[in-house]
Amino acid sequence: MDFRLTQEQEMIVDTTRTFTERELIPHEEQVEREGQVSPDLVKQIKQRSIDAGLYACNMPTELGGGGLNSFDTTLVDREFGVTSYALHYVVARPSNILRACKDQQVAEYLIPTITGERVECLAMSEPDAGSDVRGMKCTATQDGKDWIINGTKHFISHADMADYVILFAASGEEKTSKGIKKKITGFLVDFETKGCERIKGYNCVSNNGYHNMIINFDNCRVPGANVLGELHNGFDAANEWLGATRLQVAAVCVGRARRALKLAVEWAATREQFGQQIGKFQGVSFKLADMQIQLDAAELLTLRAAFNDAAGNFSDTEVAMAKVFSSEMCQFVTDEAIQIFGGMGLMDELPLERMWRDTRVDRIWDGTSEIQRHIISRALLRPHGG
Repeated sequence: MDFRLTQEQEMIVDTTRTFTERELIPHEEQVEREGQVSPDLVKQIKQRSIDAGLYACNMPTELGGGGLNSFDTTLVDREFGVTSYALHYVVARPSNILRACKDQQVAEYLIPTITGERVECLAMSEPDAGSDVRGMKCTATQDGKDWIINGTKHFISHADMADYVILFAASGEEKTSKGIKKKITGFLVDFETKGCERIKGYNCVSNNGYHNMIINFDNCRVPGANVLGELHNGFDAANEWLGATRLQVAAVCVGRARRALKLAVEWAATREQFGQQIGKFQGVSFKLADMQIQLDAAELLTLRAAFNDAAGNFSDTEVAMAKVFSSEMCQFVTDEAIQIFGGMGLMDELPLERMWRDTRVDRIWDGTSEIQRHIISRALLRPHGG
């Protein structure tokens, strides 16, 4: 497995890094202070990312996207990870689920999302169904050629910026050897549809400026033409999407930890106490060594999962290992960086306290650390009948 980058991949990294340094990082303090990315700034970042060829980089070139595979997009996400999620999410990577669009959905949803004319969000989590996707209570009941949606979704990221939602709802039941299971179907629902209401979500300590919302569906009528993918097969589509986003979380954590370690090293090399650089004290130097070890291990796990995915060998287990290890590594590295800085590390003059807060959610969203460990252990035990 050779992770040496091609010349083209080096250019992708350089382009993303330069874009991040010029177009995103300078706005970090403003976003933290105001708790939002202003509409004007969203418009500016979006247009400049389109010009740079980074917008919708994961979508096929024949549809107007960047045509990057999962390994290349992981390199992009790693570079974006150094800055605020509220900023780099604007450089949209439309959900891979949208590739299931067909017929008029392509012109109405897929292509406009790739070009930046429309923005999607994805609704899966519910107040009583987080990790248990099949436990969702939001229902879709067929009425002639239409579907009637009822229920509530919450923790819906950037729904305030979106034009439509990719909704997953329970569309029926089936008998299995393990009992009754709900059938899940995906739908494309415009927010202007009657019976679809967005309300303010929760205040979160992570990712200030990147908002979540609650979406209520009250007898919301959706045309049958808006079923996304195969009827009753949304669970598989959801799992495919989760695999891609878990890899994205891992890459972002690697990028964030890189920046935290860099700050800590620079501080340890220049800060003096008791007449010498603090980096010369074993209590600090060993921290730096452990931070580097964990960072490199997380990066290798992430690149392996991305490399195999790009080669057509996607592995839930490899992605789960990358996600759980990278997210926990990033919490460790940002925390240790703050410890090295001492009191200054917790002051908002530095980005460390934000990075420390931001990475806390990474062990929860897109599948908790416990879910990832379940995936890994299940793969180990399955050949033995477990």
